[in-house]
Formats: sequence, structure tokens, C-alpha cells
Amino acid sequence: MKRVLGELHHSLRGRLLAGTLTWILVSILVAGWALSDLFGQHMARQLASELSVHMNQLVAALSVDEQGQASLAFELSDTRLQQPYSGLYWQIDRLPPEGPPSEALYHSRSLWDQTLRLPPATPETTYAGLVPLPGPRNGSMLALLRVVTPPEGTAAYRLIIAADRHILDEPLAEFRMLLVGFLGLLALGLTTVAIVQVVVGLRPLALLRQRLADVRSGPASRIEGRFPNEVQPLVDEFNAVLHRNGEIVQHARTQAGNLAHAIKTPLSILANAAAREQTPFGHLVAEQVDLATRQVEHHLARARAAAAVRTPGMRSEVQPVIRGLARVLIKLYSDKGVQLNTDAVADSFIFKGEQQDLQEMLGNLMENACKWADRNVQVSVAVHDGDTPGMIVFHVEDDGPGLPEAQRETIFQRGVRMDERMPGSGLGLAIVRDLATAYGGSVQACASSLGGLGINLYLPGESLLPTLPQRSACNPKV
Repeated sequence: MKRVLGELHHSLRGRLLAGTLTWILVSILVAGWALSDLFGQHMARQLASELSVHMNQLVAALSVDEQGQASLAFELSDTRLQQPYSGLYWQIDRLPPEGPPSEALYHSRSLWDQTLRLPPATPETTYAGLVPLPGPRNGSMLALLRVVTPPEGTAAYRLIIAADRHILDEPLAEFRMLLVGFLGLLALGLTTVAIVQVVVGLRPLALLRQRLADVRSGPASRIEGRFPNEVQPLVDEFNAVLHRNGEIVQHARTQAGNLAHAIKTPLSILANAAAREQTPFGHLVAEQVDLATRQVEHHLARARAAAAVRTPGMRSEVQPVIRGLARVLIKLYSDKGVQLNTDAVADSFIFKGEQQDLQEMLGNLMENACKWADRNVQVSVAVHDGDTPGMIVFHVEDDGPGLPEAQRETIFQRGVRMDERMPGSGLGLAIVRDLATAYGGSVQACASSLGGLGINLYLPGESLLPTLPQRSACNPKV
């Protein structure tokens, strides 16, 4: 129960529906009680009016002679008074000056061998002036009483006109049954209308959520569409925040580019100077300049990736990046005759990030594979069937010597080189891991189906066409 109340407390739709349905329920109950009570009063007044007509006839029919003997001058007109236990009755009691009233002087044929008996205490009247009385055969009645004293004598007479209570209760029960059905249908209709109203009224918020998801996932850079006047200011403010954030990121990129240019220019001068010095000192300077250049590129790439991750709407096509890198690397390693196969890369894959970062990561992986391969390098892309949705996996593998399982994690550490005889600074795969982590992904080495080393790179992305998710051999939980 607490959980349900907690969900209602944090749900705008739940609050609106709970409040509306509560109000509908209370209104239906109050309306049902009021209508039933009003109809009951109307039926009681109608019965009292009918009994009053019969009472007037009974008063007119009562006659007292000179000796004080009471009699009826004529029979009442309603035929029900002649039918035994018909539900309509009359009776005349003589009231002595003192003591209890005498036995009934006259009564209607409908009472048959019964008489109407009033309780000793004065009965209380119900609505419309009717008095509840016990009736024949253990029934219940409503009666109209009147005491008259004819001018011909001194005795008083109590006149009673009564009707079985079912005459009033049966129409009232039938009315209540109809009222329950009608109010039930009304409650169902109002509930349906309330649900439709809440759903339709909150639909702009669902649309806003969809537009925000489009901005976050990349198809849109701002919230498009016209929203209700109550929501449009929020949309405008959010678009302003997105625009301002884009300006800040662009300014940061410009500053990073300026910083890179400012640093790389002196480093290039030092590298050229060191290249002309064929001495141990010159080689040392050239090595340190190359290391500094890679360090600058590494930290600038991390800064650029962090900015790109915080910028919604970043999207880059995968196939052009891989095909471009493949053309460059095939020419670069033409002396080895490397065959770089990218046929498994479809044109439907999208990376949710900066294109330059994707080139940096894939470039390091593919170059490392070409460097160690005997002849064959293969690149493929697939939707990843992992624990984190919205990820694609890049699989780069070669037919080189490979690595023992114990050393596969070491290659991603900064500055680590598995073979000092091969050129490199030991920063390439470290940069790949840092960039992948910045985007919420990961990288892992495993055995290649070609016999060498395989590397899986997991990054946020999607396929524009339906594809079958794949769980690669490395199979990390990302």
C-alpha cells in the first residue's frame, strides 16, 4: 500500500486520476443519496395526498344521529377498500372523554377480521405527516389520523386511513435500482472521460520526453514542434540552454585547438632541429619531443571527448571513417602486403559522438593490427547484445603472433610496449581506452579467429536498419 501511495505521489498522471476519480465517486454517492431521498419524500407526499382524499370522504360519510349513534352515510368510492387485505384500509374508533378508546366502531371490508391498533403512546409522524403502524398479517403501514367531534353529539371519533408500506417501498426500491444503474453508467462515463482527459492533457509532456530523447540520442540538436502555452516556455528555456551549451563547447574546442597549435609549433621546431643532429643528444631530444607530442594529443583527445559527451545530438557515420582509415593504412603498409577487410561494415551504423574521436580510436586499433599482422586484418561492426542497451561493438583482429591471456590487459596501460623493437610510444591503446571510457564504453582484447589478437571496442551507437545483436568472443558486461 505504501508503495502504491508512493508511486501516486510521484506521478502527475496518478495524482490527477486519483483526485478526479475521488471527486467523481463522492459526487455520485452524494447525488444518489440526495435523489433517492427526494424521490422518497415525493412518494410519501403523494401517498399522504391520496390518503387525505380518502380521509375527507370518510369524514363526509360519518354521520351521528340524535341519540349519538354513529353510522356511515355512504361507502367510500375506492374499490380497494372492499377487497380483503388489498393494502388500503380505514377505521373509526370512538374516543370516550376519559380512558382508552373503545373498540373500532367501523372498519373497511379490506381489513376483514382485523382491526388497526395504535400504540399506547402518541405515535410520531414521519415525513408528510404519516404515522407508522403495525398492519394486518404482521405487516407495516403508514397511516393518516384525524380526530373529529360531530356537532350532533359530544363524543369524539378517531378516523384512520392507512396503506401498506409496500405501496411506498416498492416504487422507491425500483427507483433506487434504476438510479444505481444510471449512476453506475454515469460514473463509468465520467471515469472514461477523466482518463481520456488526463491522457490527452499530458500527451504534450510525453511528446516533450520523446523530443528530449531525440536530442540526447542524436537525431535532433534542439526540441522541435509547437507545444501548449503552459509547456512552451519550458521548451524555449531548454532550447536556450542547449544553444548556450553548444556555444560553450564550441568555444572550448576552439581554445583546445589554439592550445594544440601553440604547443605543437615549438615541438615541431624542436623535432626538426633534433633530426639534423645525428648525435645521441639529438636522438634523445627527438624521442622526448615525439613523446611530448603524443602526450599532448592524448590529453587533447580526452578533453575533446569529454566535451563531445556533454554535447547532445552528436552523431557520426561509421562506415566512411573505417573505409577512409583502411585506404590510408593499406598504402602505409603496402610493403607488407596487408589485406585489410572491411566488407562486414554496413552503412547503417551510427556512432553517438565526435567523428574525430572515432577516427582516433579506430585509427590506433587498426594501425596496431596492421603493424603486428602477417597479412590479414579484419574489421567488423555489430549491435552489441550486452547488459547496457544502445551500444555497438567494433571488432578488429589480425593474424599476427597474438598475446598470451595474461598480457592482454597490460597493453592498455600508458607507456607499455610489448616489443621495444617495434616503433611506437605505448600511448595508442591507452588513448583508445581513455576515449572509450569517456563515452561510457570499454575496450578489451581477446583471441582472434584469424590466429592473432582481437580487440573489441564498445561505444554508444545504433543501427538505422534492423540488425541481429551479437555477443562477441570477449563478451564483457558493458
